[in-house]
Amino acid sequence: MKKLLVVLTILVSTFTFAQNKNAKASMEVDGICMMCKNRIEKACLTSKGVKSAVWNVKTHELKLIYDERKTDLKTIQKTIAGVGHDTKELKATDEAYASVHPCCKYRDEDVQDDHKEGEEHKKDDGHNH
Repeated sequence: MKKLLVVLTILVSTFTFAQNKNAKASMEVDGICMMCKNRIEKACLTSKGVKSAVWNVKTHELKLIYDERKTDLKTIQKTIAGVGHDTKELKATDEAYASVHPCCKYRDEDVQDDHKEGEEHKKDDGHNH
């Protein structure tokens, strides 16, 4: 019994030290504009253990630095989906998606087209999210 306790203690200690307090990850998150960027990054940063979150509007790549001892990618994805944005692994509920601003409806092809046109004419009309 003593040997079993010693082995279990060593395994638990090893597992604890194996978790990275500055883990880096990236994932694809659907969105369309700077308002989406702010919403996605803010949601991530409110997650316990997330130290940095930077979402790229053009590539849809979210780069994270987080403490694996306090959170995991699945939890972060749930937070992102909770504010209305899809990831490859987790889709936002219709209710959460409905909460995003009308210009942020990234699932709507007309909105996507408007943003593509907006990129070309952004300087002309001053339209910047």
